Amino acid sequence: VQLQASGGGLVQAGGSLRLSCAASGRTFSSYDMGWFRQSLGKEREFVSAITWTGAGTYYVDSVKGRFTISRDNAKNTVYLQMNSLKPEDTAVYYCAAGGFGQLLEGKSNFWGQGTQVTVSS
Repeated sequence: VQLQASGGGLVQAGGSLRLSCAASGRTFSSYDMGWFRQSLGKEREFVSAITWTGAGTYYVDSVKGRFTISRDNAKNTVYLQMNSLKPEDTAVYYCAAGGFGQLLEGKSNFWGQGTQVTVSS
């Protein structure tokens, strides 16, 4: 599966953005999906994951209550709605596909190219 992330940009603290990750291939609906981020000088960090049915989700503590992951299997797309953004959310955001446990461990065989999110104070 090939992944294409989009929706990043520059936003003021407290603002919102919605990231999208479009997947090619007919097997998208069989994959659990995740979002990761990497800030300058830091290691890539897990942000959120969603099961292939959409029924199960998981978030890193720092984004709980602010970010929402969702998916539309008919559109082969996974989303990350980001509200109440903080300067520390500034990073390149990547989407990934794989098993749920694999994603929670920060592993995946399929990665999107990344989209930059910058939150100004």
